[in-house]
Amino acid sequence: MKAYKAYIFDLDGTLLDSMGVWNQIDVDFLGKRGIAVPPDYMNAISSMTFHETAAYTIKRFALSDSIDGLMREWNDMAAYAYSHTVQMKPYAKEYLMTLKERGLKLAVATSLSAELCDPVLRNNGIDTMFDVICNTDEAGHGKSRPDVFLLAAQRTGVPVGGCLVFEDILAAVKSAKSAGMSVCAVYDKTSANDWEEIKKTADYAIDDFRSAPLPPG
Repeated sequence: MKAYKAYIFDLDGTLLDSMGVWNQIDVDFLGKRGIAVPPDYMNAISSMTFHETAAYTIKRFALSDSIDGLMREWNDMAAYAYSHTVQMKPYAKEYLMTLKERGLKLAVATSLSAELCDPVLRNNGIDTMFDVICNTDEAGHGKSRPDVFLLAAQRTGVPVGGCLVFEDILAAVKSAKSAGMSVCAVYDKTSANDWEEIKKTADYAIDDFRSAPLPPG
């Protein structure tokens, strides 16, 4: 295996077993407005920033909500789960600890707002493990473009060729690859329909972190 110097992690669906929270929020949020969740909705928003998702949702369903108001409502709906109940995927924490012990740079590249990211990292005892935390809103684009991964690499001080990105969705895997980074795909059931293509696109593909690539030595 190549000797990577920075490991960049998505959160939802990658380090965190959290996609069920958002599925339920979609059901509850749209249900309050008398709308059923369309089958393609989750996939449509999967690589967007939080702000882009809000704007898309308002436009698609002709809602009267403001973007800021909608984002506050989503944050409020998710706040308890991210502060108390959302857990890491199996063996993910142990993998992070191994990388940290070897002195490697660790970064987060997420679509989560800081209001959700910070408490979920604290609740799982990994808030001090990361050298860098970036989100797509500050990067300016969702994960269909590599901006958030490039921002994370820049902040770690590691060239893109020395970075290994961990992602669970196809659009993000493709964009990280387009930036010259290596990618380890992490299986999540919400991306099951894309898993075969994800495996072909990524450099590594794992069902859980027991088989995540480790640096030489």
